[in-house]
Amino acid sequence: MSLYKNLFKQTAIYGLATVLPRMFSFLLVPIYTELLPKAAYGKVSIIFSWMIFFNVLLAYGMETAFFRFYNKESNKKSVVETTTVSIFWSTILFLFVSLLFRNSLANWSGIDTQYITCTIWILVLDALVIIPFSNLRANQNPIYYSCIKIGNVLVNLLLNLFFLLLLPKIAHSNPTGFLSEFYFENFQIGYIFISNIIASFLTFVALSPNYFQIKWQFDFDLWKRMMRYGLPILVAGIAFAINEQFDKILLGKLLPSDIADSEVGVYSACYKLGLFMVLFRTAYTLGIEPFFFSHADKENATQTYATVTKYFVIFGSFILLTVIVFADLFKYLMIRDASYWEAMKVVPLIILANFFLGIYTNLSVWYKLIDKTYIGAYISIIGAVITLGLNFLLIPKFSYYGSAIATIAAYGSMMLISYFMGNKYYPIPYDMKKIGGYLGLSILFSTLSFYFFRENYFVGIALLLAFLYFIYYNEKETLTRIIKRKSN
Repeated sequence: MSLYKNLFKQTAIYGLATVLPRMFSFLLVPIYTELLPKAAYGKVSIIFSWMIFFNVLLAYGMETAFFRFYNKESNKKSVVETTTVSIFWSTILFLFVSLLFRNSLANWSGIDTQYITCTIWILVLDALVIIPFSNLRANQNPIYYSCIKIGNVLVNLLLNLFFLLLLPKIAHSNPTGFLSEFYFENFQIGYIFISNIIASFLTFVALSPNYFQIKWQFDFDLWKRMMRYGLPILVAGIAFAINEQFDKILLGKLLPSDIADSEVGVYSACYKLGLFMVLFRTAYTLGIEPFFFSHADKENATQTYATVTKYFVIFGSFILLTVIVFADLFKYLMIRDASYWEAMKVVPLIILANFFLGIYTNLSVWYKLIDKTYIGAYISIIGAVITLGLNFLLIPKFSYYGSAIATIAAYGSMMLISYFMGNKYYPIPYDMKKIGGYLGLSILFSTLSFYFFRENYFVGIALLLAFLYFIYYNEKETLTRIIKRKSN
C-alpha cells in the first residue's frame, strides 16, 4: 500500500502544479470571452493550437526518452547532458530558421507577422526548459517543479489582468502618464502573447542554472539510441496534436471564411468545460510515467498496473458524471457571454473523449516498457487518420459538432486498439468487469442527466449519489481495509 501511497502523493503534488495553473487560466476564459469578439477568440485559439503542434516537434520524443534512459542507464549524468545539448541546439536552429521565414509563415497561415514572431519566442523559451523540468521529475523533486510551473502561470495571469483590464483604465484616466505609453487600442491579442513571452522568459531564467551545472558533453552513441526510442514517440506526439488541436485549425479552414473564426471561438470556449477531466488526466500522467518505468522490474508490476488503472477509471468516471451534471452551472462561471453557449452540446462528448485518452495513457504502458514505442506511433496515427477523416467529412455538415464526434471516435478507437494489442504483447490482468461497469454506468447516467434531465439537479444529484453507492458497494472491502489500517 505504501507503493500506492507514494504514487498518490506524487500525483497530488504534480496535480497541484497542474490544477492551480489551470484554475488560474479559468479566470482568463471569462475575460477573453467577455473582452474579445468570438472571431478574435477563435483566432487566438487557432494560434495556440499551432503552438501545441510545434511544442511536440521541438521536443521530438526526447522527454519520454529521457525518463526511459535515466532509469535504464548507469551514467545518469550523461543522459542529462546529452539530452540538454540536443534540445538546446535544435531549438536554436528552429529559432533562426523560423525568424528567417516568419513573413512566409504569416502569409501561409493568415496570421499577422507580429503574432508569428511572438509565437516563435514562446515556443523557443518553452523548449529550452523541457529537460530541466524532466530532470526535476526524474529526481522526484515535485515541490520545486510545482513552484516554477505555478509561478509561470501566475505571472501570465497577472500580466493578462494588467494589460487587458487595468492598463486601459489607466490610459483613459491619465493619457499622458508613463504607463499610458504601453497602451494600444485594439491590441488585446498582442497583450495576450506578450504576457506569455514574459512568463516563459522568467521560467527559463529560473531553470537556467541547469545549463551552467553541466559540462556540455555529448554522447553520440547514447543520443542515437535515445533518438531511436524517441522518434516513434515524436510521430505519436504529432498524431496526438492532430487529435487534440487540429479540429480547431480545420474548422478555420473548412468553414466559410465569414463564420469560421466565430465558430472556432464558441467551440473553443465550450471545449474549456472539459478542463476538469483534462486536469485529472494531466496530473495523473505526470505522476504515473516515472512510476511505470521505476516499477517495471518489480515482481508484481502487472498487478500494480491493473490496480492503478481500475482506480483511475473509478475517479475519472465520477469526474465525468459530476462535470456533466453541473455543466450548465459551470458555464456561468467560465463563459459569461451567452452567445458562446450555443456550443454547449459538445461538452459531454469532449469530456468523455478526454477520459478515453486518460484510459489510453494507462493502457499504453505496455509498449513503452517493452521498448516497442513504434506501436504507440501506429496507434496514434490511426487516431489521427480517424480525426482528419471525420473532420473533413463532418465539419461541412455539422461544424464543431462534427469535430467533437471525430475527437471521441479517435480516442475511443485508440483506447480499444491499445487494450487488445496489450493483451497480446504484455498481458496485464485488468479487472474488466469492474472497469466496464464503472465506465458504462457513468456514461449512462451522464447521458440521462444531460440529454433527458438537463438542469434538473434533483435527478442529477440523485444519479451522482447512486453512482457513489455503486462504487462503495463494489469497493467496500478495499475501503474497509484502508480505514482499519488508518485507525491502527
